Amino acid sequence: MTLTRSIDLLGRVLISALFLLAALNKFVNMPVVLHHMAVQHVPDYFLPLVIALEICAGLAILIGWQVRWAALALAGFCVATAVLFHMDFTQAVERTMFTKDLAIAGGLLILASSRFAAPK
Repeated sequence: MTLTRSIDLLGRVLISALFLLAALNKFVNMPVVLHHMAVQHVPDYFLPLVIALEICAGLAILIGWQVRWAALALAGFCVATAVLFHMDFTQAVERTMFTKDLAIAGGLLILASSRFAAPK
């Protein structure tokens, strides 16, 4: 395995771990997550869809299958999360979470455009 492919694999493992662990956390702490969603006026029926997206797209990126589409879907999810949940810029933590979500979206867009995301 070349260094480039090793780095690609490590990057995919790290980015997919973020979403797989987030899905697990949402599943285990469903009442807390549903409350947080309600406070932000996000309908509760989105939670199973979010968990499914994080698991399916996270696994796709991990195994290198349909990486472009999985990365694009998760990038859109990160932007939506930033806008829906982290727009209170009077709070330093919220500003950090907002920029973190946008940075992750940016990394996912780079992954989506990479040669490793292209169908083989």
